[in-house]
Amino acid sequence: MNYLAHLHLGGDAPPQLLGSLYGDFVKGPLAGRWPTEIEAAIRLHRRIDAFTDSHPLQARARARFPATRRRTAGMLLDLFFDHCLARDWAEYAAQPLEHFTREVYRVLAAEAELPGRLALMAPRMAAQDWLGSYREFAVLEQVIAGMQRRLSRPQLLDGSLAELERLYEPLSEDFRAFYPELMTFAQSERRELV
Repeated sequence: MNYLAHLHLGGDAPPQLLGSLYGDFVKGPLAGRWPTEIEAAIRLHRRIDAFTDSHPLQARARARFPATRRRTAGMLLDLFFDHCLARDWAEYAAQPLEHFTREVYRVLAAEAELPGRLALMAPRMAAQDWLGSYREFAVLEQVIAGMQRRLSRPQLLDGSLAELERLYEPLSEDFRAFYPELMTFAQSERRELV
């Protein structure tokens, strides 16, 4: 659920914004299914995920959760880190969050053929300002409830908001340590893929 981070890291051009989101909705080989710039952004999305999943700072953050929460810790971190990014946006981006999200929603609305679930989600994402709303910690409760509806074992996320609240400060520190490294990685990979 780290849509905001992927959008921020993927580049500002419309194909980059689209591909940054498509990465969560397009699986398997690309091989010309999408325009070149969108496929490059999907590849970047996948590299960002691989970098994140294998990074020691992420492992440290996941280890903060109790053993019973380890299966869902990665999903919860993605969500919490999007909250941190939205909350501290001015530290990581030049333009205001409202301008950035408005542009993302405009690009999504202008695209005639969004893949899969994204086509259904994009209008609600814009109408409810999902990306900007991540600033508020309380919104995470609604997002977690939505995640539970999609899980075959929704009880795995029971009590997770309270867990995030308890870990708020140490996880915020983990975000502040990790995100600049992720930005540097994404910028380097984006140059290579273009």
